[in-house]
Amino acid sequence: MNQTIDYYIPENDQLRLEKLQEYSILDTHPEDVFDTIASMAQKLFGTSGAFITFVDSDRVFFKSNLSKLAAVQVRREDSLCSRAILNDDIFVLNDTHNKPALQNNPYVSGKGGIRFYAGSPLKTPEGYNIGTICVTDDKPREASPEQLEMLRTLSKMVIDKLENRLRYRKSIESQVNLMNITLHDIKNPLASINLANDMLKSNGTDKVKMNNVIKTSVNRIEERLSELLKQSELEETDLLLKIEAFDINDVLTRLFNNFDLLARRKKQAIELKYNENLPLIEADKAKISDVLHNLVSNAIKYSYPDSKIKIEAREAGYNIHIEVRDEGQGLDRNDVQKLFMKFAQLSSKPTGKETSTGLGLSIAKSFVELHKGTIYAMSPGKDRGTTFIVSLPIKYIPELEPDITAT
Repeated sequence: MNQTIDYYIPENDQLRLEKLQEYSILDTHPEDVFDTIASMAQKLFGTSGAFITFVDSDRVFFKSNLSKLAAVQVRREDSLCSRAILNDDIFVLNDTHNKPALQNNPYVSGKGGIRFYAGSPLKTPEGYNIGTICVTDDKPREASPEQLEMLRTLSKMVIDKLENRLRYRKSIESQVNLMNITLHDIKNPLASINLANDMLKSNGTDKVKMNNVIKTSVNRIEERLSELLKQSELEETDLLLKIEAFDINDVLTRLFNNFDLLARRKKQAIELKYNENLPLIEADKAKISDVLHNLVSNAIKYSYPDSKIKIEAREAGYNIHIEVRDEGQGLDRNDVQKLFMKFAQLSSKPTGKETSTGLGLSIAKSFVELHKGTIYAMSPGKDRGTTFIVSLPIKYIPELEPDITAT
């Protein structure tokens, strides 16, 4: 067992702290479940004190404190737990008074101070030691191998509890995000249905075309609701991709047909530039359609009357680049910095009193990145238009699962 007691910050401390923050356990109230685990350790060793601790950047927080010490945290440099997390195995001090480096430690040198310490690191699945379950006594002691093995087991129980809570919280967050995505995606088809319905009431309208718009929009809503129901049944939090080979020009043509009516109503024109030689792309057709749907919708929403919106796809090496270019309100430097953030408030305002949730571009970015693609925007400045470019690999190559048998 490593008995190093010199205080220092481990090299992976920043990553370790990020994982600790992910658990959202710091500064929470005592809980019976953790006190029970600490009590088991205390009874197992027959010590006067037992703790479950988490080592933060400059302090050690006590989630459970079964001792005479009236504190919820201590300075990191003073805590024996800050030494314990430097070790992969249990850190044991049979008699702290035999360690010269600890002679000035306020929790060791004082009356009734710690003479015996045994701490098992709380090791996350990623291998980060975020804290300890430890026992202390004011008398020197020896710990048996069986006691230490049980302490290891209790440390795993603490991590299991934290991981279960984390999975549950992420599952809830995933369901909320999925609901937001679905509700956002349904808005545009509903708007198309309402618009087509209004146009059908007027004379001279191409009713066949309007009926096609309504049918396409209804199918789009049904697909989104079906996807929501399927996703809600999954335990995994990641969005699934349904990869298929398709012609991106077909997607762009459908976009043009869906938005041409809306654009003309705002006295705007959509120009679609074809490239007949584009290869088929492997991707989730529905999600890529959602991305482009959002970009074209935004171009219409934030552009002025009598302006043009241009859509074009081209091959670039092993990728397909899709551009949506408008002559609208453009972006300033502040807009660019927060463009893809959730609920971001940008300087541009809808020109036709449309509503905006601030979620569309954030969702679009997540969908593109699921395909290992990129999305970015360029703008010469305010009132000088914006160009969004989506770059997607022609052939989707999923990440290989790690081979756990090789370790």
